[in-house]
Amino acid sequence: MEEARALHWVFKVANRNLTMRFYRNVLGMGVLRHEEFTEGCDAQCNGPYDGKWSKSMVGYGPEDNHFVVELTYNYGVKEYTLGNDFNSIHISSKNAFSACHQHKEEFPITELSDNSLSVCAPGGYTFVVTNEDVKEGSDPVTALELNATDLDKTTEYWSGCLGMKKVDKTDTSVTLQYSDNQANLIFTKSTAGGIDHASAYGRVAFAVPSKELARIQTSVQEAGCTVITPLVSLDTPGKATVEVVILADVDGYEICFVGSEAFAELSQVDPKATELLEDAMKEDKSDEWWQKRVEFLNNMSK
Repeated sequence: MEEARALHWVFKVANRNLTMRFYRNVLGMGVLRHEEFTEGCDAQCNGPYDGKWSKSMVGYGPEDNHFVVELTYNYGVKEYTLGNDFNSIHISSKNAFSACHQHKEEFPITELSDNSLSVCAPGGYTFVVTNEDVKEGSDPVTALELNATDLDKTTEYWSGCLGMKKVDKTDTSVTLQYSDNQANLIFTKSTAGGIDHASAYGRVAFAVPSKELARIQTSVQEAGCTVITPLVSLDTPGKATVEVVILADVDGYEICFVGSEAFAELSQVDPKATELLEDAMKEDKSDEWWQKRVEFLNNMSK
C-alpha cells in the first residue's frame, strides 16, 4: 500500500510530569496535541479503563511526516506492568545524544558503542539514540522495534495481510516499511519464548485512505487472524470523525488503521497543546491523593 503511513506508538504512562520532562528535556520532542477525556474510548485507545484519561502526542514534527509517540495517561492508575513485547524506539539525533549524557543522573543511560546509547523513559520504555543527525527535513525517529516469537509468521502477516515491504531479514530480525521516507518497523526474535504484553501493552497506528479500511479488515479475516474492533467511526467533539479498525497480529500486537483523510484534519499540530497539557498537570491532584493513601495505609499497619 503505497499511500499507507506509520503514525505513532502508544505508551501508557503513570507519572505524567516526569514523563514530559524526559520527552522534552532529554529527547527534545515537542508537544503536538493534548486532549482530555471524561470516559474511556470505544476503541480502547486508553486500554481497558473506563474513567477519565488524557493523551498527549509528542514528537519532532507533525504526524503527516513524522512518527510520533502517544502518551496515554489514565487518572488514578499509578503503575503498569511491563511485558517483553516492546523493544525500543530508534532515534538519530546529536542533540538528543548529548542531552542523554547531560541528564544521565536522572535518566540513566547504557553506552552501546562510541556512537550510540540506550536510555529508559519513565515507565521503563527504552530508546536507542545514535549520535548522528538525519538529513534536513527528515524524521529523527528511524524505527520502532518490537519482539516476536516467530519471524516467518510475523513477516507473512505484516507483508501478506497488511502489505508492508520487507527491507531486510536475518535469523534474528526482520525490517519492514511502507516507504523509505518513514520509520521502519523492526521485529526481533524473542529470546524469552512467547510474547507477554502485560498491562503496559502499547499499540501501533497507521493511516491509509479510508477506502482501504474495509479491504484490510477483510484480508485479515480471510487469513483467520484477529479483528479486535471492526470498522467503526469515532467522534472527537469539535473535530473530524475518523474511521478506524483495530487488529491484532500473530503475537497479539494491537494495530490501529485509521482513515487518512479525516485523520489529516484531526492530527493538525495545536499551538495551544503545551498550555493545555501544563494546565491539566497543574489541576491533576491524583499524586496528592495517592500520597495520602500511602500515608493512611502505613499508619494503619503500625
